[in-house]
Amino acid sequence: MGQRKLFGTDGIRGEANVHPMTAEVALRLGRALGYRLRGPAGHRSKVLIGKDTRLSGYLIETALASGLCSAGTDVLLVGPLPTPAIAFLTASMRADAGVVISASHNPFQDNGIKVFAADGFKLPDAVEAELEALMESEVVARWRPTATDIGRATRIEDAVGRYAQFAKGAFPKDLTLEGIKIVVDCAHGAAYRVAPEVLRELGAEVVTLGVRPNGVNINRRVGALYPDYMARAVRRAGAHLGVALDGDADRCVLADEQGSVVDGDAIMALIARHMIRDGALAQNTVVATVMSNIGLERSLAEVGGRVVRVGVGDRYVVEHMRNQGLNFGGEQSGHVIRMDHSTTGDGLVTALTVLGILVREKATLSQLAACMTRFPQVLINVPVKRRAPLDELPGLQRAIREAEDGLGDRGRVLVRYSGTELLARVMVEGPDDTTIRAHADRICDALRGDLG
Repeated sequence: MGQRKLFGTDGIRGEANVHPMTAEVALRLGRALGYRLRGPAGHRSKVLIGKDTRLSGYLIETALASGLCSAGTDVLLVGPLPTPAIAFLTASMRADAGVVISASHNPFQDNGIKVFAADGFKLPDAVEAELEALMESEVVARWRPTATDIGRATRIEDAVGRYAQFAKGAFPKDLTLEGIKIVVDCAHGAAYRVAPEVLRELGAEVVTLGVRPNGVNINRRVGALYPDYMARAVRRAGAHLGVALDGDADRCVLADEQGSVVDGDAIMALIARHMIRDGALAQNTVVATVMSNIGLERSLAEVGGRVVRVGVGDRYVVEHMRNQGLNFGGEQSGHVIRMDHSTTGDGLVTALTVLGILVREKATLSQLAACMTRFPQVLINVPVKRRAPLDELPGLQRAIREAEDGLGDRGRVLVRYSGTELLARVMVEGPDDTTIRAHADRICDALRGDLG
């Protein structure tokens, strides 16, 4: 259906009320999605819509629901809930699709729209391109159901409870969290109610952070992007561990009892090693991205496991897992996918999985996370005004070659554009902080010089 212009690596995203994140675009997307889901005579398609806590969520939700209803599709509104909750509820409630209104870890002034298919998996690129084409179609513009064929919107009051029950399934049924003190930082985002509720129901003593959303404070110096805030709270409270979620709660970063941050790579290492021991890791393989630390590969190799790398974006991790029959993977940023339980990254499920191992082993998180030794890695975000092809930037390519020659087999270099922001990301991994920082700075200077 051609190249996508609106959809990026994780749906449509941008500053709210500025193209493409406008009510007009949301309305057209709703109509296009409703048209695509139309069935035989007598069939009423239904789409579930959830959101995070951003002020602009009301704007996008109303427009999207109006577009769907005008195309004859019924709408199920669940309000603020984590992205993985929408994926689960879409499949559980037999909806034809699910939509999340969220810009995930971005600041409050941004927003986004991502669509799940009826099975709870994110739409493939080809279907997103088809939706974009339908948004411009005259056929869709003329599709005007009337009278009783117009869709209706219904609010689902027990959605939080449904998802809470699902999430608790990730924790062993024969265990409890009694005697465990947990700091949970919900980033003033979508999990502000459900995450503390689930942990308390399982018996934990819970210290909450980031649970007072006001529409504009989502991700503001809290949550998975700022885990040191949660880590300091762990030390102050004398907690056993800390859990930091991002705005839509599809990623999770932890802190151990000493207040040391445990990122997605270390989380994947400790979970995967236990899955290998229990014979539960398909093909003894973890799917990670090109951003994951080489320490993850070394850790799994010690127990007969391996890492397969794909492009950045949890959707590409999931696609590879599905294509190859694999059941575990994720990203350094904290997106972790247990395919046997979820169809997408789920921060709460990730935390409960680690907690299950911790309680079962009677171990501390620092002991569990010691299974991975992290190689020094630096990541620098360089703001850009345009995304010129990287292989056409001579200064950048020269700086990359020099860095790779200097590192040899002791490290690696990765330069890529962000799929959601006007940023270039420069990552260098190697033997020591001084060396990799010098290489990264030279690459960033070359990038700025090439792009003016």
